[in-house]
Amino acid sequence: PVTLMQSLSISTLTICGIEELPAHSIRRVTHVLSVLDPDLPEIDTFGTYGEHHRVTLRFHDIIDPAAGKIHPEPRHVEQILQFGESLRDGLAERVEGHLLVHCHMGISRSTAAMLTLMAQNDAVADEDELFERLRGVRPQAWPNSVMIGFADAQLGRGGRLVEALRRHYGRQLELQPQFTDWMTRLGRGRELEMAI
Repeated sequence: PVTLMQSLSISTLTICGIEELPAHSIRRVTHVLSVLDPDLPEIDTFGTYGEHHRVTLRFHDIIDPAAGKIHPEPRHVEQILQFGESLRDGLAERVEGHLLVHCHMGISRSTAAMLTLMAQNDAVADEDELFERLRGVRPQAWPNSVMIGFADAQLGRGGRLVEALRRHYGRQLELQPQFTDWMTRLGRGRELEMAI
């Protein structure tokens, strides 16, 4: 387990996709942030989890507006930060926590959400270090750039999170060249162009 959010008394962080959720039911998850497509039915796997606090957000994993799709908006990132505040508020009530953040594949929306929570919780942490921690939790992380842009603004990071995201993309393309083909097919070429 990666120990990152001690000040939140969250000792374990997990990022995953929907298919991986059943495997985590035995791992004493205390907090869940679900980021789902708006038309996806409620996930029944959580019935097998113990008692936990869960917040669900619904929007599509896109970076450009598309007909019939719900684009990530500033309010979604505000809700992620409110969730982060609730983690902090519950600090006195628990010994340790296990935060699980998931989206459909556990690659884009969930990794952007987790990076946002990490940056919120560790205001003095270097941005590149935050992305390094993120890769430690989820090596295939490709955070949604629109969400990171909103997080940068709302956390007052002055563009540094977005710059670090560009370096992160560049590193991911070196380590996992399949991202080039994948993101091209998903219409995320703008993120490939961001990579440095």
